[in-house]
Amino acid sequence: MKLLLIHGLSRSPFSLLTLERRLQQAGWTTEQFAYAAVLESYDQIVERLRSRLDAIADREPYGIVAHSLGGLLTRSALGKIRSALPKQIVMLGTPNRQPRLATFANQIPLFQWWTGQCGANLADPAFFDKLPPLTSSYTIIAGTSGLRGAWSPFGTDVNDGIVALNETYLSSRDRVITFPVYHTFMMNDQRIQETVVQAFDGRV
Repeated sequence: MKLLLIHGLSRSPFSLLTLERRLQQAGWTTEQFAYAAVLESYDQIVERLRSRLDAIADREPYGIVAHSLGGLLTRSALGKIRSALPKQIVMLGTPNRQPRLATFANQIPLFQWWTGQCGANLADPAFFDKLPPLTSSYTIIAGTSGLRGAWSPFGTDVNDGIVALNETYLSSRDRVITFPVYHTFMMNDQRIQETVVQAFDGRV
């Protein structure tokens, strides 16, 4: 089974290289999907991803590992896919509900320019209301090392520094797997890498 890795906003495929090597060591064939929010609109990225998924699905079974925004791109693309759905999806720190930090960040001109439509979507409740649900099997992994308390924008809510734990849920029935890590580099944590491997082995 082919595994497609999709990085997060303001990151690149380099951010997933360590995880990719671990998946290859476990016997999986991998590919990466790259995008740059400053150069493409969200819709353009989704269309490219949809085309890529269709091409892979026509050849072989596949799964997806997506960090942060990569999970939202995945949901949007799968809503348009013309071929078979993935066997398994693993989301790392994906805000499946509107992340509160995006509302503040999207008021900053530099953030608006750098993230374009992708950043604007993160701050738009209507965008999340229209996201298609996942019908494939999926695993959600979230971090818990973010600051909490009076100085935190999250208050007492558990978070990874960027996304709150309660923002990662697709459904109230989800069992989210948590680790004491931060959002930006969570994919490099060995415990998370092993959990991703286990998810594709059917052991999670």
